[in-house]
Amino acid sequence: MLFDGFDRICGVDESGRGPLAGPVFAACVILDPARRIDGLADSKTLSEEKRNRLALAIKAHSIAWAIGTASVKEVDRLNILQASLLAMKRAVESLSFIPGRVLVDGNQSPLLKCPVTTIIRGDSLVPEISAASILAKTARDAEMMALHRRFPNYGFDQHKGYSTERHLAALQAHGVSAVHRRSFAPVRELMAACKREGMR
Repeated sequence: MLFDGFDRICGVDESGRGPLAGPVFAACVILDPARRIDGLADSKTLSEEKRNRLALAIKAHSIAWAIGTASVKEVDRLNILQASLLAMKRAVESLSFIPGRVLVDGNQSPLLKCPVTTIIRGDSLVPEISAASILAKTARDAEMMALHRRFPNYGFDQHKGYSTERHLAALQAHGVSAVHRRSFAPVRELMAACKREGMR
């Protein structure tokens, strides 16, 4: 583990920067050195089944963990980077104590009341960040399944809001829902096209 001279190293990662719909999620995890969790890796490289299994182990065996989110409205108001950092900040600040150091995947970090280090590709290099990526991804996937039940026409259960051909076709057929990110180009352009059509 990097920076093992500090107490309570907290890994942080986000999920959902790219999709056209749904909130952005972040998670933070403080692993217990005495309770090793085998198989931790970047969540994108794991099957859904393995992610779900590891998420249960992380929640059961970590010293602490937390989830933070930023809403679709916050994504549109702040931009996706700032909304992602806000979700990270909310995750870390919901812990019951201040970590000794926070390790964040990537090259951007939220403003926190503790030392922060950014690590590019940290989700594949640092177990704490890998664990956070798994919790963020599984939490967001669960939210998109819930949104699928509210908005079944869009196929959120399959593509989780990402810009797939099926999703784009559903947008064309059914229009923009309340959980689509209006600041994202495909959604924004569709809304502008519909407005032009309505003015004819």
